[in-house]
Amino acid sequence: MSTGTGSDLLAAALQRAPALTVRSLRVRAVELPADPPVETAAGTLTTFPLALIDLQTEQGVTGRTYVATYTPEGLAGVVAALNALDIAGRPVATLSDDLRPRFFFTGTAGLMGYALGGLDMAAWDALARAAELPLATLLGGAPEPVPAYGSLTSRAGADAEARAAEGFPALKVKSTDPAVIARIKALGVDLMVDLNQQPIPDIERLDDAGLVWIEEPFPAADLAAYARFTAATATPVQAGESWWSPEEARRSVEAGATDLVMPDVARVGGVTGFLRVAAHGLPTSTHLYPEVSAHLLAAIPNGHYLEHLDKAGPILQEPVVAKDGTVMPGGPIEWDEAAVTRFSV
Repeated sequence: MSTGTGSDLLAAALQRAPALTVRSLRVRAVELPADPPVETAAGTLTTFPLALIDLQTEQGVTGRTYVATYTPEGLAGVVAALNALDIAGRPVATLSDDLRPRFFFTGTAGLMGYALGGLDMAAWDALARAAELPLATLLGGAPEPVPAYGSLTSRAGADAEARAAEGFPALKVKSTDPAVIARIKALGVDLMVDLNQQPIPDIERLDDAGLVWIEEPFPAADLAAYARFTAATATPVQAGESWWSPEEARRSVEAGATDLVMPDVARVGGVTGFLRVAAHGLPTSTHLYPEVSAHLLAAIPNGHYLEHLDKAGPILQEPVVAKDGTVMPGGPIEWDEAAVTRFSV
């Protein structure tokens, strides 16, 4: 683990990164079944639509990643946005930052945010491959195991026993039901509760539940509500998976609207955006994308928890494996092409 801030790590990594130039981009759409479905406080996910990105360089290195879009419509939009971008000949290391000014008038949240974040993730994968280093090492850290928690797919905690048996010391449930909380805590694990931005009228009672954190208790844009609750509750408040930029993170941190941060690497601007958020120094966890997230947490000094909820495993040659509540940063993403063909849309 590095001792520098996220901004320091980013600047140093860019200095170390090899010079690469974009040649072309290949984007494919797949839709994986959610087995079992993922129940959230905002609705149930029955499929995982993913945009697969292959960033091909003039130097012969290809960077790979994927972006989870939640809906088929979102998938179609992200694929279309990526295919519309003219990026040939651009430097890989600054690809996302170089493109952002083009979208000043439309903004870079939503579908375009996913497109640019995905490009940045693929760019850093290409840079690490070209440097013949794990991404964690290129970013100034080392590929060491990082703490992980098991994210439950059932709001009733039906999979809590199975996930605890996998060795996770902490689990997260998307329910505020006192019976569900008590049932899971009886397993002897630490517990996080995620409200998915769906407020409840008696939220204060969660402060007595002995939770690791209370996640997204209000709509992401309601900084005033977050700031009031963060000041009033002893339980740490977690926010960040819905931020679309490091600027949104800065506004939240400066408003005292969270104790912890959990940027979604694809939404927040890829590896570049994630490191800029981590530079605030708050305990930093990750949202999804364990293949990349493990490297990010291994690189920063304020890494907290990796969320383990495997979405892309069926199309990867080497899916992420958790062991004894940790995840080891692995090699770069390689597609299982037969599976990609089977799930393509």
